[in-house]
Amino acid sequence: MTATARRPKDTAQSDLQLRMLRQMLLIRRFEEKAAEAYALGKIGGFCHLYIGQEAVGVGALAALRDDDYVICSYREHGQALIKGISANAVMAELFGKATGCSKGKGGSMHLFDATRGFMGGHGIVGGHIPLGAGLAFASKYRGTDQVTVCFFGEAAVNIGAFHETLNMASVWKLPVIFLCENNRYGMGTAFERVAAVTDIVEHACSYDMAAELVDGMNVLTVYEATRRAVERARKQSHPTLLEVRTYRYMGHSMSDPLHGVYRTKDEVEEQKARDPIAHLAGKLKDEGVIDEAALDAMDSGVHAEVEEAVKFADESPDPEPGELFTDVLVD
Repeated sequence: MTATARRPKDTAQSDLQLRMLRQMLLIRRFEEKAAEAYALGKIGGFCHLYIGQEAVGVGALAALRDDDYVICSYREHGQALIKGISANAVMAELFGKATGCSKGKGGSMHLFDATRGFMGGHGIVGGHIPLGAGLAFASKYRGTDQVTVCFFGEAAVNIGAFHETLNMASVWKLPVIFLCENNRYGMGTAFERVAAVTDIVEHACSYDMAAELVDGMNVLTVYEATRRAVERARKQSHPTLLEVRTYRYMGHSMSDPLHGVYRTKDEVEEQKARDPIAHLAGKLKDEGVIDEAALDAMDSGVHAEVEEAVKFADESPDPEPGELFTDVLVD
């Protein structure tokens, strides 16, 4: 990769930002290819894309250690990729193939790899939030300093288990970060969801819990907020609630029209002016960390990785019938 002569002195920070840029590009290109494969009938069932929200997953996971835990809702392709599951294994899982990370049994909503601390995508809205607290409880019980990040959408705040879990995490002082990806359009009455999340953040003191409202379209802002929350969790075993305001450019799922009936094309185009990938790329170019040729080379490398993942998934075998009776954790 080439760089201009104005390379900043803080090379560690520059390297981190370059890594985050590539990770966001990987998610974007992977999701675009997943949409294409779904349209061709190669992916069945549900498929919820992360396009537009890349800064949330990338920024948050950049603040973690490899042995920390991540648990997600069903829009989890991006987090799975950044947690270390290969593009081949994720794409194969979307294709329902035996080489997928869940052996073809989970599909888009149930990616899983315990060896990497990725404790799954979960299809029931809010159903995994207590599990996130359970992972943090296990870390505290064993005496490790591992941190758990639990991703969920704003629609989950109306689930009773959300409030119950925050209360327990506060009482037990668990090393957990509850990260609400507020993309405005949770299933149901979206504006009620937004108001509910804001109310929880403003009154998080009632849970004896730190809370922050974060710009989810800026990967560096997400990283810094998560880094602070990780430090609280690791050093003080203190939970945090982050409401990260973001925006998805695609519909709720592949069964949803691009803009749906609930927003206009103009609204989506207006939000694309805040594209987190373009924002970081522009910043790095302005600072002389990367030039257009290097950015093109990075994107080409990502495209090649994703094309290889599709080829791998296409050529992988279907699960054997006997796999119906085996556990995904057993080789």
